[in-house]
Amino acid sequence: MNTTVVSGRTAGMMLRKVIWTIFKYLMLCLASFIAVLPVVSCVITAFKTPEEYAQTNVMELPQSWLYFDNFTGAWTQANMGRAFINSIIVLVCVLAGSILIGSMLAYVLNRFKFPGNGLIRNLFLFASLLPGIAMQVSVYYIMYHIGFINHLYGYIILMMGTDIISVTIFIQFFENISPSLDESAIMDGCTYFGVFFKILFPLLKPAIVTVMILKGVGTYNEYYMAHLYLQSNDMGVVSTSLYTFTGPLGNQYNFICAGVIITLLPALIIFILCQKQIYGGLAAGAVKG
Repeated sequence: MNTTVVSGRTAGMMLRKVIWTIFKYLMLCLASFIAVLPVVSCVITAFKTPEEYAQTNVMELPQSWLYFDNFTGAWTQANMGRAFINSIIVLVCVLAGSILIGSMLAYVLNRFKFPGNGLIRNLFLFASLLPGIAMQVSVYYIMYHIGFINHLYGYIILMMGTDIISVTIFIQFFENISPSLDESAIMDGCTYFGVFFKILFPLLKPAIVTVMILKGVGTYNEYYMAHLYLQSNDMGVVSTSLYTFTGPLGNQYNFICAGVIITLLPALIIFILCQKQIYGGLAAGAVKG
């Protein structure tokens, strides 16, 4: 009798485990389908002629996969060559400035104990709770009166502002580096700048990779501030270049989809070539509780 009961319970537990496993995989398949569907639709639309796009639904395959006029049209009409150059300039400057400022600020907050240290950290946390769009009126007023509107250097300085998440990542990583390294270097006659740049900064590679991923993706995809502060056609970046094909009379989604694929290719290539470093940086530079 006891053996039968135990066998029944074991069978019931195995059945529930199998059902739960099937349910999890079904949910994963559903989530993957939802995530991939817009990309597939975008690829299909990018290879359709204007007539095909007007007469077929978004999931109907194009008659020919060799129709590249949408890509050439998107590249020339949206001036995407200039947009990519501007985006690269902005991305390089913003990443270099953000990493340097964020790491140095984290070094000061972590290594030096002074009155107001905790207050500054709390103010950073408070600032991260404020929605950025709510402060754009005052920010635009300041940018306008100092002449930073419609200039790449103004947009770079704005985007290079202190990133709270980046500072937090650097602070957490500094806490895992023993202060004895600083003390030994200072006893040998090294200055604080020498300690930071020669000893500590090279050890921040995993955290730097993490910050580059987070800040780089955010800067590359930023649309609102790029559209607000870079209003000239020559100052456009990748995220704003596709706005060329939108208007009050309708949107040219065949060109928009082709442009989206063009903008995705650089990020995809970088991810494929550097995925080992990316995964390693995210794992080693993650914020620990």
